[in-house]
Amino acid sequence: MDILFNKATDVTQGVLNVIAHMPTASLPVLLNQDFSEKLIDSDYMRIAVLLAQKGYNEGGCPIGAVIVDNDSGKIVGKGHNTLVQENHPYNHGETSAIRDAGRIDFSKTTIFTSLSPCDVCATLIYMRGFSRVVVGDVTNASGNEALLIEKGIQLDILEDEQGVALYAKYRHEKPELDMEDWQGKSALNSSK
Repeated sequence: MDILFNKATDVTQGVLNVIAHMPTASLPVLLNQDFSEKLIDSDYMRIAVLLAQKGYNEGGCPIGAVIVDNDSGKIVGKGHNTLVQENHPYNHGETSAIRDAGRIDFSKTTIFTSLSPCDVCATLIYMRGFSRVVVGDVTNASGNEALLIEKGIQLDILEDEQGVALYAKYRHEKPELDMEDWQGKSALNSSK
């Protein structure tokens, strides 16, 4: 079987969209090491944003995350927020990607998240020992960047314009769902 994406394949929005929607375990069938080595931080962030778009299209919160092996550039985990779709209060983009990656040494990986991590996700990121986190949107939400740096994690901000616009649109359309995702159902009751 021929690998679909290789060194000769251009890195386009369409290619990144296919990668975002393919199950992580199936990625070796789709792309080879030569292609993985071509990907740069903005490409991984765009995949996280495409996963956020998937969550939005499903009626949920638009937050996506991708975990990348620092040495090989291979994607080892990815996911999107499914609070609404699965009725799961802590299946955020980051937690979903970490679950997808499984039992690995996260100190050898970078997590790309389309939105600044909430308290739960930031805690999980430093508890699992990630060496680096790249945040794609601090315009719509921020707050745990200093905590992550304090815990010794390299933190980079790489705002993705499409991701920032998507989250702003979602927050405007569904402010109650945004609040529930960040603070739980009790926050909705106390804000009335």
